[in-house]
Amino acid sequence: MHRFVIALVLAGAASSVPVGARVSAQVSAQVPAQVPAQLPALQAPLPSDPAVLTGTLPNGLRYFVRQNPKPEKRAELRLVVNAGSILEDDSQRGLAHFVEHMAFNGTRRFPKAAIVNFLERVGMRFGADLNASTSFDETIYTLKIPTDTARLVTTALDILEDWAHAVQFDTTEIRKERGVVIEEWRTGRNASTRVSNRQIPVMFRGSQYALRLPIGTKESLEAFAPQQVVRFYREWYRPELMTVVAVGDFNAKDMERMIRERFARVAAPAAPRERTYAAVPDHAETLVSIETDKEYPSKQVALLWKKPHGETRTVGDLRRDLVSAFYDGMMNLRFSELVQKPDAPFAFAGSGRGELVRTKSGYQLVAGVKENGFVAAATALLSEAERVRRFGFTATELERQKTNYLRSLEQRLAEQDKTESESFADAYVGAALSGEPPVGIAQEVALGRGLTPGITLEEINLVAASSFTDANRVVLVAAPEKADVTMPDAAAMLAVFNTVKTQALVAFVDSTSDAPLVPNLPTPGRVVAERKLPETGITEWTLSNGARMLLKPTDFKADEVLFQAQSPGGTSLLADADLTTAMGSAVVQSVSGSGTFNRVALGKRLTGKVATAGAGIDAAQEGVYGSASAKDVETMFELVWLRFTSPRVDSAAYKAFANQMKSVLSNQKNQPSSVFSDTIALTMAQHHPRVRVFGPEILDSVDLGRALQLFRERFANAADFTFFMVGSFRPDSVRPLVERYIASLPGTAARERVVDRGVRPPPGVVTRTVRKGMEPKASTRLIFSSPCAYSYEHRTVLDALRELLDIRLREVLREDKGGTYGVSVSASCNHIPYARASVQISFGSAPDRTEELTAAVFSVIDSIKAGVVSDSNLTKIRELALREHETALKQNEAWLSAMADADEDGRDQRDFLRTPQVVKSVTRAQLRDAARSYLRREQYARFTLLPEEQPKPAVKP
Repeated sequence: MHRFVIALVLAGAASSVPVGARVSAQVSAQVPAQVPAQLPALQAPLPSDPAVLTGTLPNGLRYFVRQNPKPEKRAELRLVVNAGSILEDDSQRGLAHFVEHMAFNGTRRFPKAAIVNFLERVGMRFGADLNASTSFDETIYTLKIPTDTARLVTTALDILEDWAHAVQFDTTEIRKERGVVIEEWRTGRNASTRVSNRQIPVMFRGSQYALRLPIGTKESLEAFAPQQVVRFYREWYRPELMTVVAVGDFNAKDMERMIRERFARVAAPAAPRERTYAAVPDHAETLVSIETDKEYPSKQVALLWKKPHGETRTVGDLRRDLVSAFYDGMMNLRFSELVQKPDAPFAFAGSGRGELVRTKSGYQLVAGVKENGFVAAATALLSEAERVRRFGFTATELERQKTNYLRSLEQRLAEQDKTESESFADAYVGAALSGEPPVGIAQEVALGRGLTPGITLEEINLVAASSFTDANRVVLVAAPEKADVTMPDAAAMLAVFNTVKTQALVAFVDSTSDAPLVPNLPTPGRVVAERKLPETGITEWTLSNGARMLLKPTDFKADEVLFQAQSPGGTSLLADADLTTAMGSAVVQSVSGSGTFNRVALGKRLTGKVATAGAGIDAAQEGVYGSASAKDVETMFELVWLRFTSPRVDSAAYKAFANQMKSVLSNQKNQPSSVFSDTIALTMAQHHPRVRVFGPEILDSVDLGRALQLFRERFANAADFTFFMVGSFRPDSVRPLVERYIASLPGTAARERVVDRGVRPPPGVVTRTVRKGMEPKASTRLIFSSPCAYSYEHRTVLDALRELLDIRLREVLREDKGGTYGVSVSASCNHIPYARASVQISFGSAPDRTEELTAAVFSVIDSIKAGVVSDSNLTKIRELALREHETALKQNEAWLSAMADADEDGRDQRDFLRTPQVVKSVTRAQLRDAARSYLRREQYARFTLLPEEQPKPAVKP
């Protein structure tokens, strides 16, 4: 339900891929993409993917198995349990989730932390590669494993089997994990949680969903009897409620055989409890929830219509989903166009539908409220829907929607053979829980192509009528509790529905332009020199304007091209007075469009194109970034050329953006996390005038004319840029484009360097305590600053130290002490603009445990300084780095990042390739010495966020 709401809030122009198309992994051009000569009848069942081996064991357990080579030497395993918090008894609140935690704390074959230790020793990361989640109706366990050897695969299957029926509930481990789960509950406590916890009982009135949040309550977690968690496991972890998913670089038949052998041993109970599904009762009246909270970040209104749960099992169901998705996509584009206007009635808006809970779906309109315009925002949302109901969408809107959808199908088909196993595995999890067939990519694309031409404006316009009903309607309003916020009452919000029905409206006018992006093609420059960079597969071109370009063609993805350009300098070259405006200049460009097109017109002009380009300026450099489908590379180059040569300012669009951001940031100063991070930033810079925290007031200080001038200055000399391109292209095919759009850019002999403006961390030991917030929780951050003799080797050792700290602090603070849900460690060694290292350690906890846990952090640090690094942990940090590098070598994004990083540092591009030998050479002594150098007790800052001190009650005389 939260994912549904968040997706709507973030929807600017919703994807045109239908909600019901569950198996929508990406796809490939080698597979024939013919539209069927005759589409199956609408009542025909959707076809299952022939590449998937499926089956049901005699005990009722199901499985999905697929062989897939991307990424190489990896597999994705899932254990899907069709049971979650909705099945808890009153004495078990939060225990479905607690069972999930206990699965990592000891099973029959893997006592205590053996599962985590095994996987980390083979290079898999706890959290990223080994994880689980619990929701209302299901619990999902995730394993990502190497498949280099049979032993790794069989051990992983042993873990999965043990989770299914052999979790051990050691009382000592329960006691320790109780603290961890309470800290997870504490971590999630904030204004959004408090408001949500008041809204959910309204949304799900009369349903168990209103009473069974997966995290449970603090009281239940503190007091539950251990036998209750064991009972939940015994009653609900049973084979007919389980599905095993396996996708990866293995032999599918062998994997199927191993799954059948192992999971046949999971015994079915003799007298199982009935697995029921909680209903969400219908209601004739409109339910209203109007909530405020002192720390709530922004003002929002949502209009929700609860709908019957719909399944996607037939061709007709898929068509229905397409029609609804086209409606939402076009509605969101209208909202997106509307919010570009300074006088827009809301800060943002979105339309979308999806599953709320297992037994109920929903359609929702969401808007960000400007000033006190709650009624105005709700009225505007409904007015746009009413406009569609009365006048319908236009033919050109539908044509664009269809074009973009069909283009997305084309791109997905092109990537079919490059689809990563995780995409397939997640899709099969959805199929396991919904009972819907795992549709193959080629079949789904063929159906989409066949169905799309027959979808008419008339039937899409009918969605406007069917989406909005008087029954099963919910109004949700949330805002900060502030003196300048005037909340509406329920009567005012309810009146909106009748007001809109009689409102005077005019039909939407869809303006478009077919003008070329670049009206006059630039005169091409030339590639004047070429060299191959040994061992890397990188070609370097020197261009006639003085710029350099590094190109690496790959076959990692069939239809992906990534682009980047960078130049040293950034805002470090500017005067203090220009700093804010320069920082805002990239935002101005982003909201203003490109060339002769404003942002809305540009979006329409790029219909059917998969190409982007943006620009940015930070403290050390200015840069351009972009991406494209292989067939749309020229469009990407056109957009890049426009970024350099035709920056523009759309003052109305910027004003609209500023209004949006002010609404979103309206309560920033009352948010504990925001105040905490601002305090850290300013303190660590010693309140240097060039370090400023972002707030709504900064938006008004951007001088648009000066922003345009500064942007032009920073991008005036292409010769000072290095350009990078990685992906599915051939250098000889893109050479004419590079010569026309990059070599033609103006260039001079001038070269710039970053200026050191003297921003430095404070000397000595610094402590700051921030008291903000009403929840009984604390956040602690330790920041160690020190000099760093920069090199790739030193950076690798520091990263290994970070990994070691991450492992050890998790073991001590979370597993041993049960004092935190998680510890975050980051580390960096940089030499721009000066050589320095930084290590940051962050964790949350109960306020009364900050001193104890901080002391434990220093105890771990002291042990590393003494050279106490176990062989097991040394193996872990090496294997984690090696496995990540192994995967990164086959990723376009990783290569692009490594190329840009090496070029910025002036290092050899082969450094990326020699990572394994550098990692393998890291020693215990190097980790000890790094800890001594970078974790000095005489040079660090400690920041603590504590709740506000509550006033003591007056003492009666």
